Amino acid sequence: MLTGTKSLPDNLVIRPARPEDDGFLKSLYRSERNDLRMIDAEDDFIEELIGIQYLAKTQGYATMFPAAMYFLIERLGVPIGRLVVNFGHDAVRLVDIAFVPEARGHGYGTHVIKAVQFAAARIQAPVALTVSHDNASARRAYSALGFLVEWSDAITDHLVWHPGGGDTCLNSAIADFQNRP
Repeated sequence: MLTGTKSLPDNLVIRPARPEDDGFLKSLYRSERNDLRMIDAEDDFIEELIGIQYLAKTQGYATMFPAAMYFLIERLGVPIGRLVVNFGHDAVRLVDIAFVPEARGHGYGTHVIKAVQFAAARIQAPVALTVSHDNASARRAYSALGFLVEWSDAITDHLVWHPGGGDTCLNSAIADFQNRP
């Protein structure tokens, strides 16, 4: 649903993840866990802890979202990120999106999320996601893409985007895809 013959801007491609991508996905997860590197412990222990956390996250997604689809995001044939999406009964859930440090802040996430919005709009489903309160840059990006806070808890905001005729974010996403080769 997210992949096909049309390309994304900036030479981005979203393709299904394959077993041989596991090394990249583990490396990407390691790049996200600088918080664990701050622990006063031996490097081997921290790396083992990160590995355990990666397994827990992977198994948690499989349990919570058994129908989720796992994608790799590539730019010019080089893996730069991951995307996990669950097409549920009442919403498209953007479970996870992450980029390698060198690819962050270049707008690639915006292009990928617009692709998710485009796919959701085709089936007239909202897109739901969760973002941490302390991730201000992601929260700003989601807001710019038309996501609204549906509810909050102590740690996260639960956001939703609804497809609609006058939605400028959707119109932008549709134009992006219709004008691609």
